[in-house]
Amino acid sequence: MDEKARIEQLRQELHEHNYRYYVLNQPTIGDQEFDFLMHELQDLEAKHPEMADANSPTQRVGSDLNAEFRQVTHRYPMLSLANTYNEQDVAEWYESVSRGLAGEPFEVCCEMKYDGLSISLTYVDGRLTQAVTRGDGVQGDDVTANVKTIRAIPLVLPGTGYPHEFEIRGEILMPWAVFERLNKEREAAEEPLFANPRNAASGTLKSQKSSLVASRQLDAYLYYLLGEELPAEGHYENLEAARHWGFKISEGMKKVHTLQEIYDFINYWDSARKDLPVATDGIVLKVNSLRQQRALGFTAKSPRWAIAYKFKAERACTRLNEVTYQVGRTGAITPVANMEPVQLAGTTVKRATLNNEDFIRSFDLHIGDYVYVEKGGEIIPKIVGVDIDQRPIIAQPIQFIKRCPECGTPLVRYEGEAAWYCPNDTGCPPQIKGRIEHFIARKAMNIDSLGPETIDDYYRQGLIRNVADLYDIEVQQINGDGSRTKSAQKIVHGIAASKDVPFERVVFALGIRFVGETSARLLARHFKNIDALMEAGLEELQEVEGIGEVMAKSIITYFHDEKNREIIERLRNYGLQMEISALNAQLSTRLEGQSIVISGVFTHHSRDEYKMIIEQNGGKNVGSVSSKTSFILAGENMGPSKLQKAEKLGIKIMSEDEFLELIS
Repeated sequence: MDEKARIEQLRQELHEHNYRYYVLNQPTIGDQEFDFLMHELQDLEAKHPEMADANSPTQRVGSDLNAEFRQVTHRYPMLSLANTYNEQDVAEWYESVSRGLAGEPFEVCCEMKYDGLSISLTYVDGRLTQAVTRGDGVQGDDVTANVKTIRAIPLVLPGTGYPHEFEIRGEILMPWAVFERLNKEREAAEEPLFANPRNAASGTLKSQKSSLVASRQLDAYLYYLLGEELPAEGHYENLEAARHWGFKISEGMKKVHTLQEIYDFINYWDSARKDLPVATDGIVLKVNSLRQQRALGFTAKSPRWAIAYKFKAERACTRLNEVTYQVGRTGAITPVANMEPVQLAGTTVKRATLNNEDFIRSFDLHIGDYVYVEKGGEIIPKIVGVDIDQRPIIAQPIQFIKRCPECGTPLVRYEGEAAWYCPNDTGCPPQIKGRIEHFIARKAMNIDSLGPETIDDYYRQGLIRNVADLYDIEVQQINGDGSRTKSAQKIVHGIAASKDVPFERVVFALGIRFVGETSARLLARHFKNIDALMEAGLEELQEVEGIGEVMAKSIITYFHDEKNREIIERLRNYGLQMEISALNAQLSTRLEGQSIVISGVFTHHSRDEYKMIIEQNGGKNVGSVSSKTSFILAGENMGPSKLQKAEKLGIKIMSEDEFLELIS
């Protein structure tokens, strides 16, 4: 696979992982593996600046926003922390802080990194007035009613001494004991188990029933104070003050003065954390002085004055009993190890991913082997080694399957791909359901009244076998005995409303392998309509910016399949948008040749709408400020790092009204 195709593949994978982590609360990889994929994408994008995309995962943070809650803009953006997994990186961060402060002495506050759901609490005159999730860092969900059921969070502060108004941030967690009890109850009820306490806490807090939240006995630890009238100039001292106001602050917090003291803190808690009642996945290091924090400032995504050290995954040894195989949305076959149950990072582990055939061969895995298992990021178990000395004499090497376990179709392995695939994408049940789930997703057709469980139910009933079947569904088919009429009407109306989704997103929704959101938009705007795209040849497709040979061949293969063409014709007949609309076509060349950064919160249009307007007028959206940036379209609460860099480079800051006047 060439590097440009790999960029598109990584973008699509990382968008999917972000969605699963922040929205579905169903992560399929650990933090460390996610970080490695992100770093690979960052390196490739640096080598290919011509493929810059403001919507790349490298230009954004994950989001847990939920349309069922009211969104609130953060007064202070909630940025993520840079992650490290070794002491050398900690030393480099420490040295960079020292350089940034020109050798001025500094203290570091060492804290536990709790593995929960980030929350921002606002207090006015000692009373809790608002609780907002991290969301996308700029805005989050208002979950005040649910947070008020968590007994660890004070509703009214005792005594005096606190500021008139302040914000305190922390993590909402589910204790291990509650998590294990909850999963036992779900297993008995044959419901899907939560992957870890973080997912359970997140799913609980986003419930529409505050009574359910109260019953789940969530906990909370607070770790950062913000406001105009803070009691002290030191972060540590502010948290000690907050402890006296009634907030739950970690007892493990410690202020240190040397790099060796940081190492000692890390080494102590790497072991001691296993006795804590809640999940932790690392250590957070913060420069203690708020004045020095302000002097160090921020990068585009994280503060320079803080870093997160992630603990190495816990390891256990157990017996490999069997290998089963799962089929993904794209037909990729994933082998899964079924093992003797073993306790690992607070939970019982029985299954672990084996990635692909090459992974199995790299360990020379045999049935009956004793394998070493780790939980990457405390979430997904992985086999990381084999104890050859314990291998039984009769153990047989694992033979990768040759046919799809779901539909029996012979598997294929495409050039440059590590995975085996089932090519029967129109007849294999997991692929069919996966393609429909992709089709209804928010960034595709945005049919938010449907979900994976509903799709599975409709498939089992025989109501749907492909995406076009959605548009045949009638209320009376899905309203049960008549008790679900209201929800059935909502689903049918949601499906009908998707007919207005623009052509660019229809192309993305089709689920063509390797074609991500950005590629779909570029293809739609180049070819203008579905017929031109279907008939495009290899050379013509590669003329489109960012479309390499691998993606072009995948597009041709998709449209050469007669079943896919039949589905597209049905979608056309149902009224879906099969050509670029006049509203989305290029309106002018006023911004031609200009690279524009968008930052902040806007009044007249959303950020996505402004991105479309820029493209419609010949401009290019970019995610970071550089010497090549033409200007910054700035709304309220513009990112401080972008503002600082723009001022340093002398780049123009343009207001929302000035921009609209420019293109009018």
